[in-house]
Amino acid sequence: MQDENRSRPEEGSAPSADDTRPRRRIPLLALLPPLLFLVIAGFFYAGLGRDDQLPSTMIGRAAPAVKVAPLGDLPVLTDDMIRAPEVKLVNFWASWCLPCRVEHAQLMEMNARGVKIYGVNYKDKPENGLGFLAELGNPFHAVGADRNGRMAIDWGVYGVPETFVIDPAGKVVLRFAGPITRDVMDNTILPAIEKAAGKP
Repeated sequence: MQDENRSRPEEGSAPSADDTRPRRRIPLLALLPPLLFLVIAGFFYAGLGRDDQLPSTMIGRAAPAVKVAPLGDLPVLTDDMIRAPEVKLVNFWASWCLPCRVEHAQLMEMNARGVKIYGVNYKDKPENGLGFLAELGNPFHAVGADRNGRMAIDWGVYGVPETFVIDPAGKVVLRFAGPITRDVMDNTILPAIEKAAGKP
């Protein structure tokens, strides 16, 4: 009996080196992801609709060449579409991009208003890109997959979403980096489209 009692650790004593029971630190670790998300979300929403756009060397220049692969069986974006004598938007997006979800309702609305929008699915898995459009709707007249980011580099894209307004001569007249909120749509994108179309 004495040997049995001696083998039991005394209450309140420090755990021995071979005590491998897990320590209960889960609650603290569980708080880190939501806190990190809140911080990132705060920065993101603070920047929505801001006008501090980085300058683009594309403005006033002919839109670079289209370099895309098909995305499923959707109509494929081509150079001829970009050069067509009409105003159009080229929107770089991805299914993994949360701001792309923020702007999607505005793209759908502009498409319903008759704005011609072409989509470039940036560094995405085809099934994910197609699933995104199946879930939220497809605002694009044609779309292509920029799987290695080569087209984005040629267009000077910093990150998705980014949108370009192309005039009837095929020149870039506006680059907007970030999600198209309703304010951005009404006060930046649509006025640029009207100006490019020669409307007063």
